[in-house]
Amino acid sequence: MNLLLAKRIILGLAVGGALGFAYQKLVGCTTGTCPLTATPLRTILYGGVMGLIWAFSK
Repeated sequence: MNLLLAKRIILGLAVGGALGFAYQKLVGCTTGTCPLTATPLRTILYGGVMGLIWAFSK
């Protein structure tokens, strides 16, 4: 694995997780019934996975 790919993976995880957390805090479900946005951990993990998909897309 080259250095550029490793940087993209780390950047994708960090940015995706941060955006997932921000989404949960700004838009997230207030009642706790939404399966994705009920807890910050789920949205951080989902954002991280989306970041990984972005990192591996090139």
